[in-house]
Amino acid sequence: MIPASESNLNMYKMRQKPQIVSTQILAKTKLFKIEQVELHFSNGAVRHFERLCPTRHGAVMIIPMLDDNTVLLVREYAAGVDRYELSLPKGILEENESIEDAANRELMEEVGYGARDLRQLKMLNTSPGYMSSGMKLVLARDLYEKRLPGDEPEEIEVVPWRLDQLKELFEREDFSEARSAAALLMIREKMF
Repeated sequence: MIPASESNLNMYKMRQKPQIVSTQILAKTKLFKIEQVELHFSNGAVRHFERLCPTRHGAVMIIPMLDDNTVLLVREYAAGVDRYELSLPKGILEENESIEDAANRELMEEVGYGARDLRQLKMLNTSPGYMSSGMKLVLARDLYEKRLPGDEPEEIEVVPWRLDQLKELFEREDFSEARSAAALLMIREKMF
């Protein structure tokens, strides 16, 4: 196996992206639509893929830092795995809402804090091979207490966690959300 290097990565960047010839909606809910996509590759190969696309305006995941070593996590019911999960707060953008405004609103609804300092970091995607629903990471600092009513069916538990104890967090069964883990590793690298 050839080790990854900048020149190897640049070679792949020059590849011609497949051409989307057609798309067809196979199913649609209020959150997602499933599309079948016909792709023509530059080498002549033709393939049909299915992808899951959001029907909303985007999403944010917030990294609320209470101080330089304490992040605020939330514990809420996760229907996909049928249990309570620890993760970072997150939510869907409302129509015409900026990423920063959405992050601050979700933070106030889920955690009970607002932030004076909001910084967009990076877009993360869970499964880019078949999902187009990326989530923009936003670092929230200089927090102040402020609660807005949310749309959650029950109160969300807020759990402060120290960045120097991420190993213990990653070993917990109730912490399995990959985007939260990636975001926390990124922030730990920035903070220490």
